[in-house]
Amino acid sequence: MTTLSAAILLFLIMDPLGNIPIFLSLLKDVPPKRRRKVMIRELLIALGVLLGFLIGGQHILKLLQLRQESISIAGGIVLFLIGIRMVFPPADGGGIFGKPGEGEPFIVPMAIPGVAGPSAMAALLLLTNTQPGRTADWAIALLGAWLATSVILLCSTYLFRWLGESVLTALERVMGMLLIALSVQMFLGGVAAYLHLAV
Repeated sequence: MTTLSAAILLFLIMDPLGNIPIFLSLLKDVPPKRRRKVMIRELLIALGVLLGFLIGGQHILKLLQLRQESISIAGGIVLFLIGIRMVFPPADGGGIFGKPGEGEPFIVPMAIPGVAGPSAMAALLLLTNTQPGRTADWAIALLGAWLATSVILLCSTYLFRWLGESVLTALERVMGMLLIALSVQMFLGGVAAYLHLAV
């Protein structure tokens, strides 16, 4: 996987367009002057968590004695479920990580699992395990995806007014379909690798 394709994968997983309505709902009770500071804080926390998984991913896998094929198959399943929820959101309107709470959000649910969700963590574990010598490339991919996500979310108010909820919903469905395709490829790659070793 190239650095660009890894960045696109992480960007799709972070789903900034799908998170815009949820983030706006989470920040509705926060004073307007403080909303941008809260969002920047949550985005930085999410980046820190994801960088931690990127750097410590190999150690986690060694500690748990997990094989690359297991991570690939599990990651494909998780990404598939996330993609399905993006294409067919739950009826309660809570997005991919539940209903928004009240008051100023802190870490949960904006940073985790809004931006740094389990699927993003699983993808970073997979990247560090498949090609461990390319940590710098994966860090660049992560920073690129996070930066694009941050720009979109920081401009969420303007995008929501400009595009409207229906356009954002349609874009999220397209991103969900791409994520489903990537998840199936990841799953099949893990199965093929496992069968190759079993033969």
